[in-house]
Amino acid sequence: MLPLKEDEQVESIEYWPAEKVPDRMQAEKDSIVDVCCKDNKKREFIVEMQMTWTDSFKKRVLLNASKAYVAQSKKGDDYELLQPVYALNFVNENFMDDVDDYYHYFHLVHDKYTNQVIDGLHLIFVELKKFKPQTFSEKKMQVLWLRFLTEINDETREVPAELLENAEVSEALEIVERAAFDDGEMRAYDKFWDNVSIQKTLDNARKRDNVERNRK
Repeated sequence: MLPLKEDEQVESIEYWPAEKVPDRMQAEKDSIVDVCCKDNKKREFIVEMQMTWTDSFKKRVLLNASKAYVAQSKKGDDYELLQPVYALNFVNENFMDDVDDYYHYFHLVHDKYTNQVIDGLHLIFVELKKFKPQTFSEKKMQVLWLRFLTEINDETREVPAELLENAEVSEALEIVERAAFDDGEMRAYDKFWDNVSIQKTLDNARKRDNVERNRK
């Protein structure tokens, strides 16, 4: 989803506590997920899911990204230590009605010499309702994740094979399914995997016993 190079991989994620983001109305709090990611170059990405849209949301995104950027600076630090901040925002509304694209990338660039960029704040907005599955190899993972976000819901009974074939998306699907279990289903799920573990333990014990007998 992010405009990153091959060697720029996310290493960790952190769910932001409420005190790290601006005050919001309760209804707005319930519609947003804030996640802070760091890559192997120590740069920060802010990931948000916005279920409702207002004109002020873009300014709030800019505010949060700016806060993350400023928070890096300590008194006396060299400004060269500051890392760019990427704010990735999944929006469940259309907010750019005059364009067909679902992916929007904003950053600081010279209005005439577009190769001149100030690397600091990067804002990415993905309009989920505009996304239509396409096949283009250079963005295969982007397509799979967006299909996961737009096609999987409470009504899903059969998952497309191409989603199950990808290890990361398949794992996400399993987490979603498990999260929807009621108490009885969760107990049955845990019991199943407990039985699997017991069976593996017994099988390994038998193998060790066979090895010991053969040595004798």
